[in-house]
Amino acid sequence: MRILLLSLLFASTLALPSARADRLTIGVSQYAASLNHLLEASVAQSYLLGMTTRPLTLYDAEWNLVCGVCKRLPSFENGLAQRRPLAGGGMGVAVTYELKPDLAWDDGTPVTAQDFKLAWEIGGDPAVGALVGEGYRRILEVTVVDDHTITFLNDRVTFNYNASAIIPLPAHLEEAIYRQDPGSYATRTLYDTNPAAPGLAFGPYRIVEARAGSELLLERNPHWSGKQPVFDQVKLVTINNTAALEANLLSGAIDMIAGELGIAVPQALAFERRHGADYRVLFRPSLAYEHIDVNLDRPFVADRRVRQALLYAIDRQAIVDRLFGDKQPVAISNLSPLSANHSDDVPHYPYDPEKAAQLLEEAGWRLDGKQRKNAGGDSLVLTIGTTAGDRTRELVQQVLQSQWRAVGVEVRILNAPARTFFGQEVRERDYGDLALFAWFAAPGSVPRTTLRSSEIPTAENGWAGQNYTGYRNPEVDRLIDELEITIDAEARKVLWADLQRIYMTDLPALPLYWRATAFILPKWLGNVRPTGNLSPTTYWIEDWLRN
Repeated sequence: MRILLLSLLFASTLALPSARADRLTIGVSQYAASLNHLLEASVAQSYLLGMTTRPLTLYDAEWNLVCGVCKRLPSFENGLAQRRPLAGGGMGVAVTYELKPDLAWDDGTPVTAQDFKLAWEIGGDPAVGALVGEGYRRILEVTVVDDHTITFLNDRVTFNYNASAIIPLPAHLEEAIYRQDPGSYATRTLYDTNPAAPGLAFGPYRIVEARAGSELLLERNPHWSGKQPVFDQVKLVTINNTAALEANLLSGAIDMIAGELGIAVPQALAFERRHGADYRVLFRPSLAYEHIDVNLDRPFVADRRVRQALLYAIDRQAIVDRLFGDKQPVAISNLSPLSANHSDDVPHYPYDPEKAAQLLEEAGWRLDGKQRKNAGGDSLVLTIGTTAGDRTRELVQQVLQSQWRAVGVEVRILNAPARTFFGQEVRERDYGDLALFAWFAAPGSVPRTTLRSSEIPTAENGWAGQNYTGYRNPEVDRLIDELEITIDAEARKVLWADLQRIYMTDLPALPLYWRATAFILPKWLGNVRPTGNLSPTTYWIEDWLRN
């Protein structure tokens, strides 16, 4: 306890109080492993990119699809989307996006359709190993109509055909780096070798100083043609320990704690009880799915009965009741109860230690004293990792460890800083047996990158994809493919119900709860609107007000 208090005191003296009226200092709990959007898909990265870039389309706080940098949403009705027969058979869709005028990189170079085409080319190049490369490879052809108009020919007609999260890359800076050697682009991109270089941002802010793993200082982009933000500067301060994050807020070293990657609900509730008169604390239900990824290539958890036993042995309702009140419900499947496609017709796993013990026995794990062993004499010992310094996750880990020990399963906690955990261990599937973290999703998004067998990261594919469990199920592959091309909403509900049923039977991941996001804001900061989805609040930072 003495060490903790000293560390908190030290953390609170790392920076002087933010007294500048023209600067907003935001505390976050993670620093992105890469600032290039093709090479990482983390909340830390998207929060930053919300200030420096914008995608073609995004989802707003009401979960409606809206334009980011397009002038109007393409549709079949307005003629900007058209079905096209494909040369090899089947039907594709050509979607045309008209870019907003006067978009410019922060060095004054205009943003053009060519910048979007370059992002598509790099994102779909297997040599680069983009994290979500499959989405780019589905675009068969890109036509630059003119500097402000671009058409994507997609290889299928999907229910969300006009949604595109593509963010441009500055062709005048990044193209030469890519052409020189695509295979080493990931280590040479300016976004990581020189993130403060002029020309990398076209949003309301640009990076002017970067201390890797620690701080980012942003200033207004002088070439931003949209609504001007209130603050001349925004400073992002990374404090991995959530207790220290709170201490820095109270000391004045930071002005606010980001809801997307700040402190969890129980800590925010306690903070509100103590300091609610001085700060605004906002809670927003979200599509963030807190779960435990299971490394299915690890022998002890490869047996489905073991995974089912692990879930039966967790008192998830007690965890959410004691930690989160009524803010975060137990996840009974991998689809949020806020979704119209959520199904209750799935296998349920109430807290049942006896059922857990029975399944472990059936899987060949006999109780020997207080420890389970198999016929070969191996003890059932598993590892679980998460982001070090996240107080809530570390507390949940300890509860899990205790409850699993009660059924004879020993679990060792092996945590790492967020940059290492997400940038290396999870991405390269080197996290041991279990990994505790959350997925953020867009409304209605299909879990292709996390569940389809083609999305398993390997050294051969440059660690592309986010199927970190290594899940392989041909029926799930088929359902995912069908979901994407099924336009009728009721028919899609049936497919979603089947997918949830299989997921909750196989348990490639152990569902815990649906997270709410907790925003701690100063009373003088207004118009911050939590979205509860994949689009961070920073996409609207130019609307934030200083009251």
